[in-house]
This record gives sequence, structure tokens and C-alpha cells, in this order.
Amino acid sequence: MQDRERFVRHVLGLEVDRPPYWLYWGPWGTTWQRWERENKPASVTDHRMAFPVDFAPCAVPVNAGPCPVFEQDIVDEGDYYQFTDTWGIRRRILKGRESMPEFISFPVQDAAGWKRYKEERLNLEHPGRLAGDWRQHVATWMKEGRPIQLGYFPDVGFFGGVRWLLGDEQCLTAFYTDPELVHDIMGHLATLYLHVFEVVVQECKVDVIHIWEDMCGRNGPLISPALWEEFMGPQYRRVRDFAHRHDIPVISVDTDGDPDLIIQPMIDAGVNLLFPCEVAAGCDVNVMRKKHPDMALMGGIDKRALADGPSAIDTELERIRPALEGGKYIPDLDHLVPDDVSWDNYDYYALALARMHGIKSQ
Repeated sequence: MQDRERFVRHVLGLEVDRPPYWLYWGPWGTTWQRWERENKPASVTDHRMAFPVDFAPCAVPVNAGPCPVFEQDIVDEGDYYQFTDTWGIRRRILKGRESMPEFISFPVQDAAGWKRYKEERLNLEHPGRLAGDWRQHVATWMKEGRPIQLGYFPDVGFFGGVRWLLGDEQCLTAFYTDPELVHDIMGHLATLYLHVFEVVVQECKVDVIHIWEDMCGRNGPLISPALWEEFMGPQYRRVRDFAHRHDIPVISVDTDGDPDLIIQPMIDAGVNLLFPCEVAAGCDVNVMRKKHPDMALMGGIDKRALADGPSAIDTELERIRPALEGGKYIPDLDHLVPDDVSWDNYDYYALALARMHGIKSQ
């Protein structure tokens, strides 16, 4: 069974030879540096190379975000770097270690700023959106039977887009203080995404539309189900209708935290794959699969267990076995691999997970 067929059929709850085996989440940069010093084979330049993985969905490299992107002017501040990212967010990060960045400023402060940003960076017809050799990529992926994806972090998202433009606090208050602005941003983003996607679907068979949001915390969603339905529901339904017109079977959402309160609204709007199901936020894929049988899941393996060694890894993998055996679940870590995880522990985890799939190690 080819990787794309296995992926689509598994998400839809149809019979497959086995669940997809992806090792989707890679290491932090500092984790990779640690592995380079440890027992990782020198020939392994990507963590997946050492294991018999399937191909996860390949994102078509077209630009559905800011175009042109902002120049990343970097300022050295001793222990920190300050820079502007591709969306125009000014950030400060520590040197030499993994940490959350400090967000200094965001590109949109009000309706006038949004109007300028929309005209200068979110023009539907900018020629850079469809530049490059993406057509050659998708032709190769189709021949190889890889699943093909539209949308990727951080350039396709509705809550994610508003958050990236306004900043966390202003994003959350704007739902109440300036709802017209939020509606206009989300509506324009949906129009932009579908405009770009329309060109791609004429060139290849797309399997999944992916939406990045990060709209939840450990205590639940950052917005209420009612606000999700009012602001995001109409745009998700536009995506769903586009997917139906073009026979795209999967719509996936990436949000950290605990999304339980908004899973049903997402299902109603067409979403049928959700990840990463963070254990530290209270997500239990066994419970989620039973409560929301129409939603396929990916992730849900506590990354923290990998730091504790083989016994903890075995225990964690046994914990998620009911979801694995129940179907519509792609077992994987619940986010990137932190730098307290040794290469030997990661190697043990990856091979143990392969055995759960019935895959023999190379």
C-alpha cells in the first residue's frame, strides 16, 4: 500500500495494512547538537533516515502568507539576537539554547495598519506566490505515492493569522473590541488561501489541506466555542466546500494545548484530523477517540517519557495502544523532541514504535 493511500484510508477509518509510521516531530536544534555528540550515526542527517518511516504529507511550496516576506534583519545584542521574521514580527531570542522568543512588536496595530499590510503583503496576485519549482516537486511526489498537502506553519491559519498580525493580547481582545477587523482579516486570509490553492489543484491530486492555529492552552481553548463558530466557522466551511469540490479528503488542524471544547465545532465545519494532542495539557488520545469518533488524531505520545529511558517509553507506548488498535489514530510524539532526550533513548522509542506497527527494523 502506498503511503498516500495508507494515510487517507486510515484517517477516513477505512481498512489499511497498518497505521502510518511518520516520526513527524523532529528534535530541537540543541537536541540535534546533543545527538551529534552522542551515538547518532554520522551518515544520519535527518532523524527519520535511521528508521523505516512512511512519507508524511508533503507541503506544496507555494506562498499563501506574506508576499513579499519581510527581510530578516538581525541585530546582535550580546546574549540575544533581535530580528524581524517573515511576517514582520519583531522578536528577541537567546543565543545557544532553545527557549520561547520574546515578542517585541507585531506588524498590525489597527484597521489602518491592516489595510496597509493587506495591500503590501497579502495581494492575491503577487507573482511570487506561485514562483519556483513546485510543479516538479508535486509531479515527483505523485509518482512516488506520497500524500500531498496544501498549507503549512505559519502561513495558513485563521486564529493563527490574526494572532501573528496583532499579537496574542490584541488578538484576543479584538474579538470583542474590533470584531469587524477580525472578520475582515480572517475573510481575506481565506480568500487568499483558496486563490492560491485553486492553481495547485489544477496541477496535482491534493490529499490534505492543513491549517495551523495554536488556539488552545493547557486549560482549554483561548476563545469560546461560540466565538470559534462566529468568526472561524464560516472560513473553515469555505475551506471544506473547496475541499469537497476538488475531492480533497482530509482537513487537518494543528493546535497545541487542550482543544476539547472546540473539537465538535471543528468536526461540524469539516475538520477530520487533529494534532498534536499534548499530554501535558491533559489530552488523552484514548479518551479523545472515544468521545469524538469522527475526528482522526495524530500525536498524543508524551515526549517527556523519552528522557526517562526504555522502561518509561514502553509504559507510554502501552498507554496509547487502545487508541492505536481502535483506528483513525496515527501514533507520534506530542511535539518536538527536547534536549534532555539522548540519541539512544530516541532510537529505542522509534524502533519500539515501529514494532507496534508491525514494522521490522532495518
